[in-house]
Amino acid sequence: MAALSHADVAHVAHLARLGLGDDELTRLEGQLNHILEQYRVLAELDTEAIAPTAQTIELENILRDDLPGPCLPVDEALAGAPERAGDHVVVPPIIAGLDE
Repeated sequence: MAALSHADVAHVAHLARLGLGDDELTRLEGQLNHILEQYRVLAELDTEAIAPTAQTIELENILRDDLPGPCLPVDEALAGAPERAGDHVVVPPIIAGLDE
């Protein structure tokens, strides 16, 4: 894999609409080439004996099971509602003209 040139970095910065100065482009060129070099080193590793994984650590659900339980009575559930109409909470309309 070839290293990125100053012109390559300037082109990508232009496509990304980044207004970078020449000193910033030079610094970014070095940083990006360093990252690419690290990938090059990783690509040389023998990974044949390593199973593909999506996670590097075991995932475990730490939440309790979602089991149905008894419901609150309507009066208790709506006790804190500022306004209600029967078994419903009344809220102001959020779209103008629908309050009719």
